Amino acid sequence: MNNLEKNYRTNIETMETKNSLIKDFERSFYSKTSMYAFLVTAFLFLTMWIGTGQFAKVDLMLAGYMVASFIFAIGITVRMASWLIRPATSQMVKRSIKNFLTKKRTKRNVLAILKTLVDNIILQKFIFKRGIYRGVQHWLIAWGCIGSFAITFALTFGWMHFKLIDATTYQIMVFNLPTIKMQANGFLAEMIYNGLNITALMLLVGIIMALVRRIHNHDLKVTERAEFDLLPLYILLAVTVSGLFLTVSYKFLGGFIHPQLSLIHQITVVLFLIYFPFGKLFHLPIRPLATAVPMNYQEEPMVDTRSCKKCGTKYSSDDQISDVKSILHAQQFDLKLEDGTYLADYCTSCRRRIRVMSQLNLGSVKGNPYGPVQTNNGIHIPGFGRKRSDEFYNESTREEK
Repeated sequence: MNNLEKNYRTNIETMETKNSLIKDFERSFYSKTSMYAFLVTAFLFLTMWIGTGQFAKVDLMLAGYMVASFIFAIGITVRMASWLIRPATSQMVKRSIKNFLTKKRTKRNVLAILKTLVDNIILQKFIFKRGIYRGVQHWLIAWGCIGSFAITFALTFGWMHFKLIDATTYQIMVFNLPTIKMQANGFLAEMIYNGLNITALMLLVGIIMALVRRIHNHDLKVTERAEFDLLPLYILLAVTVSGLFLTVSYKFLGGFIHPQLSLIHQITVVLFLIYFPFGKLFHLPIRPLATAVPMNYQEEPMVDTRSCKKCGTKYSSDDQISDVKSILHAQQFDLKLEDGTYLADYCTSCRRRIRVMSQLNLGSVKGNPYGPVQTNNGIHIPGFGRKRSDEFYNESTREEK
């Protein structure tokens, strides 16, 4: 046995040992979901241990927020794991991982992620397409929530705190590491100290806009559900208003009923964090996964690569059709035809023809497929539409006309 074979066998044995250890670790939990929840909780405890200097700088005033934040993290993990088990989501994640690790797609992947980050997360163009009012409303609520979460979790878990350097200078400590210094009365300090007030004002304006829209839009009144559509807004409104009252109390009223307001605010935040993973607001953490669409299912922007089995028209991408077949197979909806092909192998027009002809007990369209269809009982039915001439797709010809 040469050295190459020995190294190969050693690598195989090492991989088998690792796989065995991983499986043994998984078997020690009731389910994979419970394992993921444990790992997330352990990670948060570890980062908190680092950020607070081995729990030496834990703020006991934030104890309620801390417990609620752990419940929030466990709830998000459970919901995310349940969501990822679904056949469609699972297949999308598998495809994303495979394409992300493909070197020849690196440039495309980076561009897709950056484009989705800017368009869907930062600017949220997908909402502005439905109207300026809805866009502004959604942007304020989304970024108000994101900013509030970032500040709350950073302070609650001790990831960030402020260290007094001298009488007029503070230093921001991130994971117990010194970062930037700032003047106690400077502009940067005021912006950081009032970070939660700024995000709260963003939320307040966005929530009021959302409630006004739901009050005056009669179409929404027909479809909205109080427990699903309105309850999140009411909880957010309670959190926002109680938090702003705290600021008003200690800045303008000399601390009037500040302890009571602090308790009320803490209760509303705890309720919000516990509710978040199980209500409508759960769409916030899964929205970034929209990156998978341009990254996986467009070989080139607005260009299809998959040809219809019947008419040859390009109607989708190869990856997308392959994933559709896998998802339908997992759900026991293969939609396999007699000739061995699948309904997903055909464009929308041809699928419509296949379904209609199947309902008429006819194998295929007789004669002109775009003219009237001859049925078995002699009754004529309209055709499937008429092909547009080549001139229709010629922009220069259309402009001349």
